Amino acid sequence: MLSYLATRALRALVTLLLIVTAAFVVLRLTGDPAINILGLDASADAILEFRRSWGLDQPLWIQYLKYLQSVVQGNLGGSMLDGRSAMLVVAERLPATLAIMIPGFVLQLLIGLPAGVFSALHRSSWLDRVIMTGSIIGFTIPGFVFSLLLVMLFAVHLRWLPSGGSGTLLHVILPVLSLGLFGGAVLARFTRSAVVDVLDQPHVRAATLRGLARWRVVAVHIIPNAALPVVTIMGMMLGALVAGAVVTESVFAWPGIGRLLVTSVASRDLAVVQTILLMIGATMVAANFVVDLTYGILDPRLRRGQPGGKKG
Repeated sequence: MLSYLATRALRALVTLLLIVTAAFVVLRLTGDPAINILGLDASADAILEFRRSWGLDQPLWIQYLKYLQSVVQGNLGGSMLDGRSAMLVVAERLPATLAIMIPGFVLQLLIGLPAGVFSALHRSSWLDRVIMTGSIIGFTIPGFVFSLLLVMLFAVHLRWLPSGGSGTLLHVILPVLSLGLFGGAVLARFTRSAVVDVLDQPHVRAATLRGLARWRVVAVHIIPNAALPVVTIMGMMLGALVAGAVVTESVFAWPGIGRLLVTSVASRDLAVVQTILLMIGATMVAANFVVDLTYGILDPRLRRGQPGGKKG
């Protein structure tokens, strides 16, 4: 078990290092923060002083090593716009993002899991076709288009909800619906596929032939055996929620981390962008690490290194 955990932890650390490196290099190749922040009318002396004060006049490899050292020490740098800690700037926006992420993820589970199981148990029926058609439509439409459709329906046409902004519970509904319905469509399709695979297994047929109640066959023989692939997609979806917030918050003018990322990229506020990208990467890595641990619990063969478990 310790070897299993150590392998997953090492893989998580390497992934985070790659994320930090890619974010650092790409951001410094896409524009000069001094010009973006000071403006085109700034004098040459002002630009040089800005670069010197933020260490941008040093070779890239030196900047990178200093940044890694700071990250290890828990210092993610300061915002070039107001001089405050980048962690503080991001932390101020975190509650707003969590306010739509957590309900959005719960809504995904409430929609996707029951719909997928129900569709699989009634496969080839008209109910199955309706659910899967809705699922395909839900996850093939781009996130920003789906969000705009919600705005057109509930804010413009029906006038039930505000189209954007924050401040009341009504403002929360559309962003949560956008995240929940989109993710629920994805989860429903994967859940159906996992359950259908289990339905064809001999032990499920044997349990049915023995005359066990339908609910008992589902609860004891189907759902536990379909859990592994479903847990995988749930972990990926949880990590992707932070990235999905970029689109959702931009469409609904929600004052969270996603919207902060867009404005910080536009102004080349490097430390803030790097902090957000690191947080998104850490969330996805942590979600996948939890998935790996869950696999180890659900399938002991993984811990013992026996064949038949999840590879990679």
